[in-house]
Amino acid sequence: MADAARPPRTVDPAATARAEAHSRDSALMARYGAGDAAAARALVARLGPGVLALARQLTGDPAEAEDITQEAMLRLWQIAPRWQAGQAAPASWLHRVTVNLAIDRLRRRRGVALDAIAEPPAPDPPPAEALIDADRAKALEAALAQLPERQRIAVVLRHIEGYANPEIAALLDIGVEAVESLTARGKRRLADLLAPRRDELGYDR
Repeated sequence: MADAARPPRTVDPAATARAEAHSRDSALMARYGAGDAAAARALVARLGPGVLALARQLTGDPAEAEDITQEAMLRLWQIAPRWQAGQAAPASWLHRVTVNLAIDRLRRRRGVALDAIAEPPAPDPPPAEALIDADRAKALEAALAQLPERQRIAVVLRHIEGYANPEIAALLDIGVEAVESLTARGKRRLADLLAPRRDELGYDR
């Protein structure tokens, strides 16, 4: 009777999809590690577009994003023979490598640490609500490219990639409060940049 009264278990479709993608990617990694070139091509087709998009969002430079994507995929190929089932999802591992490569390139580009780059005064428009939507991706990418580097990185990592503030702080070598300030100011600046097209893009205030 107790079992009969137990509520039915709910299934999270998004979690199921992530688990299935992880399983497919891990299987492809194992095949490539064993010398299957077709598995490498399949991984590029599956993971490459997301890596390229992330690199473009972080750097604001399409050419540099291409270079980062190639380097990130090369690192994936290098680790494939040692890849073990049960490790982090290949997509997650690849995205973290992409983030690190992008931050390193930005630091080299400026010749100084990211936390030494001055930020302009923050405007005070209404906060941005929804930042991610497939139909708005192009406009969002253009707006992100106009943010100061630290704001852009913080916003992309927090609100697009889903990193926690302490993780972002570690990546940027700054404090958590600084991350919170950067993401808040970045969101406000995005709202300001997107405001002229708010009705066209379907953004609600």
